Amino acid sequence: MKTNIKDIPVYGRRPSADTVRFYYVYVLRCNNNLPYVGCTDNLISRLERHKKGHVPATKNLLPVALVCYFAFSNKYTAFNFEKYLKSGSGRAFIKKHIFEIIKL
Repeated sequence: MKTNIKDIPVYGRRPSADTVRFYYVYVLRCNNNLPYVGCTDNLISRLERHKKGHVPATKNLLPVALVCYFAFSNKYTAFNFEKYLKSGSGRAFIKKHIFEIIKL
């Protein structure tokens, strides 16, 4: 007997890829070779806004380039990771593990 997906309780099902929302923490390299860290739920749109100069924080630092991003399914985990990357130890992490690896 086949089990219909509708017969499985919602709490027992994994959400489909279409229903999972991701939150992205991203690192940009600005024209002064310093990193900019941000968080968004629409990475492509946010990058376009950065590149067009619509984001006040990076408007005077164009051009910017995406160095890396991290995807989270939990918004608060993403916000906390962004906060960490903006801290002193987070900046050291970026310098040692991200910028050093790609030799910016």
